[in-house]
Amino acid sequence: MSPDTPVAVTAPTPQLSKFDAVMIIVGIVIGGGIFALPPAIAGFSGSFEWMLAAWVGGALLSLVGALCYAEMASAFPHAGGDYHFLRRAYGRDLSFFFGWARVTVILTGSIALLSYVCGDYLTRVVSLGPYSSAIYAVLVVVVLTAINLVGLRESSRAQNILTIVEVGGLVLVVIAGFVAQAPAAAAPAAAPSGMPAMFGLALVFVLFTFGGWNEAAYISAEVRGGQRAIVTVLVVSICALAAIYLLVVFALVHGLGFDGLKASKAVGADVMKAAFGPAGEKVIGAMVAVAALTSINATMLVGARNNYALGREWPLLAFMSRWQGERNVPVMALLVQAAIALALVLIAAFEQGGVRTLVEFTAPVFWFFLTLVGIGFFVLRQRFPQAPRPFKVPLYPLLPLAFVVTCGYLFYSSVTYAQSKNAIQVSFWVMGVGVIAWIAARLKKS
Repeated sequence: MSPDTPVAVTAPTPQLSKFDAVMIIVGIVIGGGIFALPPAIAGFSGSFEWMLAAWVGGALLSLVGALCYAEMASAFPHAGGDYHFLRRAYGRDLSFFFGWARVTVILTGSIALLSYVCGDYLTRVVSLGPYSSAIYAVLVVVVLTAINLVGLRESSRAQNILTIVEVGGLVLVVIAGFVAQAPAAAAPAAAPSGMPAMFGLALVFVLFTFGGWNEAAYISAEVRGGQRAIVTVLVVSICALAAIYLLVVFALVHGLGFDGLKASKAVGADVMKAAFGPAGEKVIGAMVAVAALTSINATMLVGARNNYALGREWPLLAFMSRWQGERNVPVMALLVQAAIALALVLIAAFEQGGVRTLVEFTAPVFWFFLTLVGIGFFVLRQRFPQAPRPFKVPLYPLLPLAFVVTCGYLFYSSVTYAQSKNAIQVSFWVMGVGVIAWIAARLKKS
C-alpha cells in the first residue's frame, strides 16, 4: 500500500464541536417533561419555596451525576457510553442486558412514542386520514434516519437548528409568563415549617425532567478538543438546562400564580393563552412538535452508537458494528434502530397504549442499570487505578456516593410506580427475552 493511500476509518473519530455536543444533550433532555410535570412538582412541594428547592436540588444532583460521568467518559471515551462502562466494570455478560434493553425498548420505544406525539400535532394542521398520526410518525422516523445516514456533520447541524428553535420556544413561554399577570386571588402559599411529606416525589419528577444528560457518554469519542472536552460539554449542558428550567418555572408562577400552576392541565397552553390569547395557545402545539423532533433526532444519534458498541462485542450482532468512516456513521446500527422503531410505530397505530406501557414500565430496568453504572464508578477506580484520568470528581467519594443513592432512589420509585399500576411484569418480560438473546449470543461466540 502506498503511503499516500488513505486508510479506511472503521471507528468513531472526533468530528463534533463542543457546541454540537451541548446541542445534542440539551435537545435530548428538553422534551415534554417541562410542559407536563411542573404542576405535579408544585403540588407535591406544597409551596413556592419548597418547589424552588426541588428544582435547585434536582439540578445539583444532575450536576453531581454529570461530574461522575465526566470522569468515566474522559478516562474511557467510547461510542458505547453506559454500555462500555458496564462492560469494563462487570464484564460483557451483564452489560449485554443493558444494551439489549436500549436496542429493543428504551430508546426505540421513545423514538416511536415521540414520533407519534409529533404526528398527533401535525394531524391537527393537515390530516392524512384515519391513520394520519401513524403516517406522520413513520415519515418522521424515515426522514430523520435518512438525515443521520447522510453523515454526522449533517445530523449535528440539523440538531443544532432544532435545539435552537426548541429553546427559542421555551424563551417564548418565559416571555409569556412574565407578560401575563396571575389572578389577584392567587397569593403565594406560605412555606410549611418542615419538609413536605411528598417532597421526595417532587424531586423525582424534577430529576425526570433532567433525564438524558448521561447520553453524552455515547459521543465522548467524537467530541473535538481532547478527553477533557466531554467535561465541559456535560457541565455546560447541565448549567444551561438548569437556567432554562428555572426561568420557565419563575415565569409560570408569575403568569399563573402558584395555585394556578398546581391546577393547570397544560401549563404551556395556559400561560401562552393568558399572554397572547387564542393565537398563543395554538403556538404551543408547534413547540411541542419541535421538541419531539429535537429529542428524536438526538436519541437516534446516540442510540445507534449503543447498537454499534453491542455489535462490536457480540458476533451474533456483528452486522451492527460496521462504521462508515467517511460519514462517521454506524449505518447498520441506524437501520436496525429505525426498523424496530417503525415496528413499534405500526403497533402503536392499533394499540398506542401498549407501546406507551412498554416504554413507561421498563423504567426500572433503566434505573437499575444506571445504579450499577454509579457503583461501577468505584469498581473502575479499583480495577484501573493507573488509567489516565484527565478529570477527577471532586470531593471523592461523597459525590459518587450521592449519585449512587440518587439512582437507587429513582430505581425504587420506578419499581413502586410500576407495582402500583400492576405492570412490574413488563420489565421482567423485556429482560426475559433478553436472556434468550443472550444465550443465543453466547452460543454464537462459542
